[in-house]
Amino acid sequence: MNENEYGQSIREEIARNESALRRYTELLASYGGRIRLTGPSDATVLWEEHILDCAWSLPSLPDSGAVIDVGSGGGLPGIVWAICRPNIAVTLLDSVHKKCSAMERMSAELGLTNVTVACARAEDFAVTHRESFALAGARALAEAGVVVELLSPLVRRGGSVLAFKGPRYAEEIAAIATWKGLGLHPPTIISYHMGEKERHILVWQKNAPCPKVFPRRAGSAEKDPWWR
Repeated sequence: MNENEYGQSIREEIARNESALRRYTELLASYGGRIRLTGPSDATVLWEEHILDCAWSLPSLPDSGAVIDVGSGGGLPGIVWAICRPNIAVTLLDSVHKKCSAMERMSAELGLTNVTVACARAEDFAVTHRESFALAGARALAEAGVVVELLSPLVRRGGSVLAFKGPRYAEEIAAIATWKGLGLHPPTIISYHMGEKERHILVWQKNAPCPKVFPRRAGSAEKDPWWR
């Protein structure tokens, strides 16, 4: 689909789920003065810059199965996924206990029965949940090479890794000659605009098991890039 077709699909998704998405936006805004779940705390800004942005990933989700949002923070994009895709099981993963508690409370207030909150680092969680998800996604987590190292160990063969990126994504992926070292195909790029802002979603299909050397110890992905 081109951007206009994607846009129409997203608008339809939002219309079907607008009541619950608006309620989630209000809950996020209510935490703004207490816990830094995301940058802004204004409901209008949260809706326009975060909820609508997360919705662009919905066509990339599987029809069923388990997915995980890594570094979820306030539940973006995972709670948006759970609201709009009740047939998938969504794990919200974050290492900050206050954020995990807030996500648990928001999920309960929204009546979401398809959400599990896990409080752990991605590297540690992947040891006990290795290659058990149909999709792993992250938004505003790290550069592309780091994101895929953290997410690929969580995804089963035939699944996918998803990352939200800004216009500098091309520089990040240009440095990586091949993705085979993590069992991945090169990414498919979905480009769109949020107002004047250029945005991109990168989706890697996983065609082979992730080597057992991954996940590495916490912090290794940033300090010692796997592709160099």
